[in-house]
Amino acid sequence: MAGLKRPVLWISVFALFFVHCHCFYLPGVAPQDFVKGDELKVKVNKLTSTKTQLPYSYYSLPYCHPNRIVDSAENLGEVLRGDRIENSPFVFKMREPQMCSVVCRIMLNKKTAKEFKEKINDEYRVNMILDNLPLVVPIRRPDQENTIVYQQGFHVGLRGQYAGSMEEKHFIHNHLAFTVKYHKDPLADTARIVGFEVKPFSVKHEYESNWNDKTRLTTCDPHAKRAVTNSESPQEVDDKKEIIFTYDVEFQESDIKWASRWDTYLLMADDQIHWFSIVNSLMIVIFLSGMVAMIMLRTLYRDISKYNQLETQEEAQEETGWKLVHGDVFRPPSNPDLLCVYVGTGVQFFGMFLVTMIFAVLGFLSPSNRGGLMMAMLLLWIFMGLFAGYSSARLYKMFKGTEWKKITLKTAFMFPATCFVIFFVLNALIWGEKSSGAVPFGTMFALVFLWFGISVPLVFVGSYVGFKKPTIEDPVKTNKIPRQIPEQPWYMNPIFSILIGGILPFGAIFIELFFILTSIWLHQFYYIFGFLFIVFIILIITCAEITIVLCYFQLCSEDYLWWWRSYMTSGSSAFYLFLYAAFYFFTKLEITKPVSGILYFGYMLIGSYAFFVLTGTIGFYACFWFTRVIYSSVKID
Repeated sequence: MAGLKRPVLWISVFALFFVHCHCFYLPGVAPQDFVKGDELKVKVNKLTSTKTQLPYSYYSLPYCHPNRIVDSAENLGEVLRGDRIENSPFVFKMREPQMCSVVCRIMLNKKTAKEFKEKINDEYRVNMILDNLPLVVPIRRPDQENTIVYQQGFHVGLRGQYAGSMEEKHFIHNHLAFTVKYHKDPLADTARIVGFEVKPFSVKHEYESNWNDKTRLTTCDPHAKRAVTNSESPQEVDDKKEIIFTYDVEFQESDIKWASRWDTYLLMADDQIHWFSIVNSLMIVIFLSGMVAMIMLRTLYRDISKYNQLETQEEAQEETGWKLVHGDVFRPPSNPDLLCVYVGTGVQFFGMFLVTMIFAVLGFLSPSNRGGLMMAMLLLWIFMGLFAGYSSARLYKMFKGTEWKKITLKTAFMFPATCFVIFFVLNALIWGEKSSGAVPFGTMFALVFLWFGISVPLVFVGSYVGFKKPTIEDPVKTNKIPRQIPEQPWYMNPIFSILIGGILPFGAIFIELFFILTSIWLHQFYYIFGFLFIVFIILIITCAEITIVLCYFQLCSEDYLWWWRSYMTSGSSAFYLFLYAAFYFFTKLEITKPVSGILYFGYMLIGSYAFFVLTGTIGFYACFWFTRVIYSSVKID
């Protein structure tokens, strides 16, 4: 099977991105019509737990399996997410109800009983798919009687005690009452599936005489119309226990149209407070940004008018403020190569996020297209290497650099190599846990090929073009001898001002960050890309404005070392992002395994590093533009 899977994976790497251009429906999202009696194939996906964050394949537990297990073709995004979609022994007939269909009978031993108990203790859920819709469990909210929320997947089992006993036992959900909702075409006899729900039960099935293929259960009999409606006599998990797996299928006609069938899933547990909090956050940030912009425009306009007036009247006995450092402000920074690399990588991230967000807002990356978001981000990152090389080479040439190939190699390898090392270590830990979340070596090789075979050459092409462009000229000449920087007040201390600068950009995104972390680590759908796009625009504006303000104060204090400071000022918001991730870990998650904790902080470290590069680059370019504008606006002798 592994041999068959690799070619499909390779084809999907190159083909999926281009499929979007040639058809209206995305892969796996086109509607499918069924007539009465059509076979409906239920697929099983990974077992997931919010307590361990380690997914496992469905058949890692001794569940009933079909005669031959077949893997579904998965795209690169699905493999990286840990999805393992396979066929199952559950087979339905469209609009033909079934009652108490027996799947199989198994006898537990010590090993299999231990495996089930471990998964029950870690609160693992079983995920299934029918017609590209994930299986959900409807749960009535206790605080609102008429409100139903949907939980993805059903729990493997539960823990409890028998009446009169203090000993805790493990019970397995071995009877599944499926409900398939369909929307019927009024003009034809066809129907489309619009919902896939389940109510799991734990039932100790009983039967008379010896077990064979024709044995009728006494606890669940379609002939006697005896259905399972509760778990009053549950099925215990222990050595030498017999478990009989059964299921019911009910078909319900629904008014929900096929185009709206995902609405139920996307309104998982969010209330109006979600929308109000986001809008409130945006209003505060927009107000602060407006205030900052007004202060900057008024102050700068007065400064430039004063300087030009003093020059014309020849009254300037001594220059003061930011104009005093005009001969040093464009002096190349210390370690300019590294700055060029980080700026180039930041441009790469900016392009990736911007285009991904546009695709998502237009509906190309809906949750129904599993793995599509990760796939799109990965491919866009690779193709944006062109702009990374171009921007780093342009900046490098401005700093009078000559070895453009060296800077190109650093741009192509520095950030990806750092992330790849962390990713490889985390993947080794997942391998050690025998989780399906471990990326196979074939996929790892595909990632390396995309990096070396496509991304690196594109960075070189961008650098070559960028270095051939004419040098960016400074608006003022740089003095040969650097001037001494006067002693700075405590509030202009680099560390203090950098940490202060990161608060406002983080404030622009922290509410949205809560929902993003919830969708990633609590396995919920994230779908409000419209709001996320607005927040992204607000983040860009906020990073630019706070960096310009603090850069202005720095220059007024006659400190001209702004290159790295501008990058670090807005980039420091990543420090607050990582702190918030730690706060979220200890307050919202119930992770107990050390490996799961390492995975969480490892992936959040990569995310924070990427956020640092992105926001730092935004701040740098804002300050770069600002200094060029103000120093070209005043008359310099």
